[in-house]
Amino acid sequence: MQPLIWEHRPSGLRAPAMVCAFQGWNDAGDAASTAVSFMSTALGARRFAQVDTEEFYDLQANRPRISIDEDNKREIEWPCVEMFAASVPRAPRDLVFVQGVEPSLRWRTFSGLIVELAEALGVQMVITLGALLADVPHTRPVAMTGFASDPKLLENLGASNPGRYEGPTGIVGVLHGISSEAGLPSMSLWASIPHYVAAAPSPKAALALVRRLESVVGVSVDASDLESASANYERQVGLAVASDPDVQAFVERLEQDAESEEEPLGPEDLPSGDLIAKEFQRFLRQRGGEGPKGPS
Repeated sequence: MQPLIWEHRPSGLRAPAMVCAFQGWNDAGDAASTAVSFMSTALGARRFAQVDTEEFYDLQANRPRISIDEDNKREIEWPCVEMFAASVPRAPRDLVFVQGVEPSLRWRTFSGLIVELAEALGVQMVITLGALLADVPHTRPVAMTGFASDPKLLENLGASNPGRYEGPTGIVGVLHGISSEAGLPSMSLWASIPHYVAAAPSPKAALALVRRLESVVGVSVDASDLESASANYERQVGLAVASDPDVQAFVERLEQDAESEEEPLGPEDLPSGDLIAKEFQRFLRQRGGEGPKGPS
């Protein structure tokens, strides 16, 4: 079986850009995957292909799930990567979306497959989205980092600073690199998530990625639902932070550093992860909820 399973071949795509995000290591606060899913849904994108699960997943690490449908029939939901296409007549280009779970195996082969797909569809640029945990306060605008295969593309990203990260990477970094090697213009945009809210989905960061992506590709969507979820996120996180004096003092330090652009706090200044997790769990139990979430 071929690893790429076509359902139909989209035709007539105009100067398409391919936007990719993957759940997992590259996706703190589910921000990148939420941003791509939100834009895909908002633009009425249609699925046209998917990647065969057997080729790229360790199913003991990314286990399938059992669900019950409306007819009370059990179904198996496999981890996967899906491709969607959206025509946007009033915009300068159409979009192709690649979204799903970060693969476990054969990353070079997987990335080469995505690049071949992009070339077959006449994609003019590949944009990967990611989100990372950082020492940033939830009360400030989302800090963005970007990098690109070409300096001119980096200018279009409008990120607050160019990424200079060195170290371990995920499928987003590998795909960006292989796209560049293949001669496909590529860029990557990352949102920073407050590390003290690591366990909660971040619609605020997803909204920031959507807005920045809009400016890059020239496509706009109605993000009012995501804006409402973002406001609710800030409100709930603010209440949770206020419930613990130590965490509140730490957030105030982050705010001061953001204003003065001082050196970031060192590990000795951070409340313990156990303390933060304990306080958020206590707060959420009292509220009777599961935490701030974005649109599903």
